[in-house]
Amino acid sequence: MELRCLIVDDSPHFLSAARGLLEREGMVVVAVATNGDDAVRLARELGPDVTLVDIDLGGESGFDVVRRLTRETGLEPATVILVSTHAEEDYAELVSASPVAGFLPKTRLSAGAIRGVLGRSA
Repeated sequence: MELRCLIVDDSPHFLSAARGLLEREGMVVVAVATNGDDAVRLARELGPDVTLVDIDLGGESGFDVVRRLTRETGLEPATVILVSTHAEEDYAELVSASPVAGFLPKTRLSAGAIRGVLGRSA
C-alpha cells in the first residue's frame, strides 16, 4: 500500500531532496509545507497517512506544530514523525513527551525507515 506523506520543513533544499527520495521509494508526497499554519491547513485538506515535521522550523518549534496537527486536524499521533539534523539524544525527552509515533534523523530518512517507525511492513 502506498503511503501518502506530508513533509513540513523550512528548508527548500531538504523538501526537494526528501520528496524526490521518498517518491523514488514508492511513497506519494501529497504536499510540502514550510510552516505550522500551512501544515495544519494541508493536513486538514489532504489527510496524509504520515506527516514528517522538522523539529526546528526557523521561527517555529516542530514540537508546537505537532501538537497543533494532532489537536486541530484530527491526525493520529501514531502518524506523525519528527525529523531533525540533530541527534535523537538531543531531543529524546521532548520527543517522548510529544504526540508522535517517533523520531527519524534526516540522514536516515527513507520509506523503509518511515514504515519502521509507523510499525508497518513494506
